[in-house]
Amino acid sequence: MTWTQVYDPLGHWWLSTLIAALPIIVLLGLLAGFKVKAHLCAVAGAATAVLVAILVFKMPSLLAVSSFFYGSAFGLLKIVWIVIAAVFLYDISVETGQFEIMKHSVAAITPDRRLQLLLVAFCFGAFIEGCAGFGAPVAIAGAFMIGLGFKPFQAAALNLIANTAPVAWGAIGTPVHALANVTALSESDLSAMIGRILPITAVIVPFWLVRAMVSWSETFEVLPAILVVGGSFAATQWFWSNHMDSNLVDIAAGVVSLLATMLFLRVWQPKHIWRFADEREEDAAKVARKEVVKKYTPPGKPPRRGCPSQFSPCWC
Repeated sequence: MTWTQVYDPLGHWWLSTLIAALPIIVLLGLLAGFKVKAHLCAVAGAATAVLVAILVFKMPSLLAVSSFFYGSAFGLLKIVWIVIAAVFLYDISVETGQFEIMKHSVAAITPDRRLQLLLVAFCFGAFIEGCAGFGAPVAIAGAFMIGLGFKPFQAAALNLIANTAPVAWGAIGTPVHALANVTALSESDLSAMIGRILPITAVIVPFWLVRAMVSWSETFEVLPAILVVGGSFAATQWFWSNHMDSNLVDIAAGVVSLLATMLFLRVWQPKHIWRFADEREEDAAKVARKEVVKKYTPPGKPPRRGCPSQFSPCWC
């Protein structure tokens, strides 16, 4: 059975576009506006898509239903199992305590929240996007950031911004694979062309990410780290997509960017360590308490000549 789609069935492009967007409007409207459970929103959105295809775009009913089941099978076999495997691996790391070790490792690299944001949301998030995609970076990297001390909503929003750079090759290159299947174009050519466009974004996004959390001046304080993060990620993304394959682009770029940034932070740190306002108040209170204790503690008697210890008072 063959069918040729008419992209403007109503004769007005804006009206046809609005009708075509109904499945997304229904899905997001029920999910965000009416707080309906996610699986019911998905069913309602899919049903709307099938009805719009049949009634408005005049798609044959058998072909519309077949397309629905084909898409469901494609999503289950090529997408869902990847997400399940990633979440399973995350759960294992949490249960075994490895996730806590990772969080302490990041905190040990730098206490600066701006640099932690780059390491976790951008570098680590890109790696998770390449492995699983489809919300896994926000869930896993977001939990990582919450464990470090970021607020939940802030962590989710920042991870969504960071996820714009690697999303084209998410879940082992699934978007590129799907695009190649739909268009019947060469997958390697598509991946290479995407790899010549997105690296520009990969350089901009880290700067935008930090600016979304702090002021302009505080953003420029960590500009060297931003350039290392974005530059290493963009260069690897371009090289892998043009000369290797479309499966491991984000994984390779995320790993290279993470390692390059960690090595760079061993020789460079910002002049001022940026912390959240409540953390700065807490740190200031700790310093004040130490000063008070030091002020009211009598000095120790100096050691007598011939005392065996030169570093502690001796009352011999």
